[in-house]
Amino acid sequence: MSSLFERLRFLVRLTRAHRIARRYFVVNGFDGALTMLGITIGFHASGMGDLRVMLGTGLGAAIALAVSGVASAYVSESAERERELKELEHALAHDLSDSVHGIAALWVPWLIAAINGIAPLLIAVLILAPLALARAGISLPWGPLHLSIAMAFVCVFFLGAFLGSVSGRFWLWSALRTTLIAVATAGVILLVDSLLD
Repeated sequence: MSSLFERLRFLVRLTRAHRIARRYFVVNGFDGALTMLGITIGFHASGMGDLRVMLGTGLGAAIALAVSGVASAYVSESAERERELKELEHALAHDLSDSVHGIAALWVPWLIAAINGIAPLLIAVLILAPLALARAGISLPWGPLHLSIAMAFVCVFFLGAFLGSVSGRFWLWSALRTTLIAVATAGVILLVDSLLD
């Protein structure tokens, strides 16, 4: 198992796929957080109180985001890796399908696709956790829907902080910027909901 992990690490370093994977994680994680924020605020605005319906809707959206993330990342990354491999083969006038570059072209897209799919699912599970805990009969300090909304903002804040630290910007400014996007999103959802009344 450790040798497989080391081999994957080598392939990721060789292709510099860690940068792409990191970007995908943040982008799709942010999509997941904003989607869950939209769903939970929509439920709050409509007065929804059925935990089973809220959990089912949230998990359904999370699974759809995960499948979409895996499929879209795999299709785009495998095409990109195949193109790069063909260019390298053309430059070297040699078949590289059995080389480390060929193996990387085969496996790195799957790794990136998995990260792209896991990100929104993981974020969604964190955001929906208060609803699941309340449904399991565990007492919470606040209402489960309010806690889920707060958790969505926390996730957006930390994704922004992570993005800021990776890009070399001041992490707090980046975190506040992504949080402002989430606040604006919530405001638009509430405005649309008020217009529907």
